[in-house]
Amino acid sequence: MNITELARKLRINTKELLEILPEHGFDIGKKAIKIDDRVADQVMRKWRYIKRELEKKQAQEFEERKLKERELRKQMGKTVSVPNFITVKDFAAKLEMSVTQIITELMKNGILANQNQDIDYDTASIIAEELGFTTQKEENKVDIEKEVAISQEVEQVLAQAKDLQVRPPVVVVMGHVDHGKTSLLDTVRKAHIIDTESGGITQHIGAYQTIWKDPKTQAERLMTFIDTPGHEAFTVMRSRGATIADIAILVVAADDGVKPQTEEVIQIIKAAKLPFVVAINKIDKENIDIQRVKTELSQKNIISEEWGGDVPMVEISAKNNINIDKLLDVLLLVADMNEDSIKADPTLPVVGTVIESHTDKHMGPVATVLIQAGTLKKGDPLIMNNEVYGKVRAMRDYLGKNMDLAGPSVPAQIIGFKVAPEVGDILDLSKESTAQMIDVKQKQSEMTSAYRQPHIDIQNQDEDSEEKKKTLNLVIKADVLGSLEAIIGSLERLKHDEVGVRIIGKGLGNINESDLQKVEAMGGTLIGFHVKPTPSAEVSINEKSLEYKNFEVIYHLMDWVKDELEKLLSTEKIVEEIGTMEVKAVFRTEKKMQILGGVVKDGKILPHSKLRIIRDGQQIDIGKILKCQVGQSKVKELPQGTEGGIQYEGKTRIEVGDILEVYTEESKAKKLELEVTK
Repeated sequence: MNITELARKLRINTKELLEILPEHGFDIGKKAIKIDDRVADQVMRKWRYIKRELEKKQAQEFEERKLKERELRKQMGKTVSVPNFITVKDFAAKLEMSVTQIITELMKNGILANQNQDIDYDTASIIAEELGFTTQKEENKVDIEKEVAISQEVEQVLAQAKDLQVRPPVVVVMGHVDHGKTSLLDTVRKAHIIDTESGGITQHIGAYQTIWKDPKTQAERLMTFIDTPGHEAFTVMRSRGATIADIAILVVAADDGVKPQTEEVIQIIKAAKLPFVVAINKIDKENIDIQRVKTELSQKNIISEEWGGDVPMVEISAKNNINIDKLLDVLLLVADMNEDSIKADPTLPVVGTVIESHTDKHMGPVATVLIQAGTLKKGDPLIMNNEVYGKVRAMRDYLGKNMDLAGPSVPAQIIGFKVAPEVGDILDLSKESTAQMIDVKQKQSEMTSAYRQPHIDIQNQDEDSEEKKKTLNLVIKADVLGSLEAIIGSLERLKHDEVGVRIIGKGLGNINESDLQKVEAMGGTLIGFHVKPTPSAEVSINEKSLEYKNFEVIYHLMDWVKDELEKLLSTEKIVEEIGTMEVKAVFRTEKKMQILGGVVKDGKILPHSKLRIIRDGQQIDIGKILKCQVGQSKVKELPQGTEGGIQYEGKTRIEVGDILEVYTEESKAKKLELEVTK
């Protein structure tokens, strides 16, 4: 048989084949043209073993070469600077390596990503360091400068107002989990004095309006309530230059008082310099102490008007609609007291803040914008960040009814965006003359990259502590961007030395097969917030017994996360010293057991406790007391100063004169005490 024909059958280069065969016992020259058919058959039979050894050798050579390159880079001190997020392709270019090499390294770390997908700084840092590079984070000052600039621009536009008119006050409801925020919002929504909305479909737009009679004039007045998915979403909107609320309601449960999240809300309200009303909820429950609640609030410098302070407090029951009318009356009074700041010019170019954003499978990108100045009309351009995102094709109110105009304090669900904006983005029509058309493909890539991240570590871990930490891996899918941001924001603020949360996937919409693959690859739990798995994904979840949780309330999700993190904590051993005994006699000695007599020097000696054997001032071993007795009678304890006997179990033989330090040891599960960052 010709060597070239054999090489073709074995799918290898002829020259390489002639070099390999002599190494495996075949006496064939390097310039041979033909070989015996019998020898050719032997080569083909043995080829898979030869190939396996060859591949092993090549892999070993590759690893050795890689290690040498890595060490060389370390010696040369090669440094690469990486931003918060970078595509695999750009990352490979920064390292001057092929995309295939980087994808291979990612796969070794359990991360499946193509060249156009983003990886976060932590992931890029790990891969770069494994390849011998030193990484440093690119300072991202642009975003901060951009946000400050947007904030200043909004203030400049609003300052140009000439035709100032009173607008409906915008109210945000905040409070500790389970203190009744959602119940209050629902009850206020139902307290609307006009009944024409019955039968209307309430839309999930993040805000709604209520009409209430002014207690003084009896005139009907509008109030806008923002239904944020959490305090974090409110904070996100504020941090992006959006002063969205005029008044806050701080909900505190009468049976629970001030809690950590209550304190957090107080800080947020004070930072925003918002006038606010305290709603002391659940007054219909038993065992309540309203005075205690007011005292706890006063300790946080929240002093009620009746105690000489300046904070209105209303005692309510959101569940049973008690004093909700009084609360709404007080809100209008607070609005009147701050009337000068609750005004807007409806003739200005439109300025508004995105308070909710998502992509609807029927309508496309949809966002709810709270108008702050001007009047938005159908056909108006949608300008954000000096870019035209589309134009208003349709507007709906919170009941799902079409609107032609949306003025100050009106929340409008807008259809017509080419790309869904981010929560906190500012709609600014004063930029119409300079705004450029949006690059849809580029913007979609930018906007969705955050939700394609295959690996994000919430915890800012030190190199030394990273390996010690146990992590809870999560894939999070939510219905809208506001909810997702609030969840991520909450998780980012949880810190602990031993445990942490790692998000291995996140996004908007129902849970799909891609999400399942991430959980299978890295282990973890699927989290659905107001979303469910697709039918095929649901079948896979059941077949593969994947862990899946669904939540409707953000704080229920956070409570579950905290419980799961607590399970990851190591047990804590609690040692209690109970007494010491001096050994005076050894009555009986058997294998691993002795009967001893002695006197209790201090404390007491209990059966089923542990002991340390101290000889010549040094601990030589530990053991266990099986029982205690005085004479022939078993006793429950030997108190200080008494003489008695004990049955000891242990490897070391105790001698007369030894001191026994007796103690109890209890293993207790640690409680999770999280450091919540402000």
